[in-house]
Amino acid sequence: MLVVEDFEVLATALGTGLRREGMAVDVVLDGARALELLAVTRYDVVVLDRDLPGVHGDEICRGLAEGPAQSRVLMLTAAAAVRDRVDGLSLGADDYLPKPFDFAELVARVRALGRRSTPALPPVLSGGGVLLDPNRRTAFRAGRRLDLSPKEFAVLECLLAARGAVVSAEELLDRVWDEAVDPFTTTVKTTVRRLRLKLGDPPVIATVREGGYRIEES
Repeated sequence: MLVVEDFEVLATALGTGLRREGMAVDVVLDGARALELLAVTRYDVVVLDRDLPGVHGDEICRGLAEGPAQSRVLMLTAAAAVRDRVDGLSLGADDYLPKPFDFAELVARVRALGRRSTPALPPVLSGGGVLLDPNRRTAFRAGRRLDLSPKEFAVLECLLAARGAVVSAEELLDRVWDEAVDPFTTTVKTTVRRLRLKLGDPPVIATVREGGYRIEES
């Protein structure tokens, strides 16, 4: 997801908090940089401050609504009047949150928008004897609760959501990490290795040569 917020303290806090929730987050401080990233990356959700310097948030929102990408927009603003909320939604925003806001509410709204931006999935994902509940942030195998880090949980969620299809390391890097990560890093391989250890035997995640990873059905 992309966070566009010109108040650096808030932007940094949002990025840190959302990453702790297991989300891949890019953070920018102005509209021009946001447009650069939006031109090359498809984000499920864009958290967009309306009152941006330079390129205004309204312009970015309108462009997203009129363009081919199907990113969902959560618009933030210090203005709480009904007229402002109506204006933001009329520009194509999918949701609207006035400042100050509760972080837990922001997370809930972002998750709801994320579900709307992707094909419908069952409320609980399963495969290889694993049950994963994205809303409750819990995962079990054979009745045993798995103690997963946010990144491990996000990787497992991506693999289960693929329903047996192969997911490349590049796709995992794009969906689970952010733009700051080195594209040549071994972080995906390392995370998958730790995840396999926590899942235990028999193996759940198969490596597909020159392809990526997929869930093995037991």
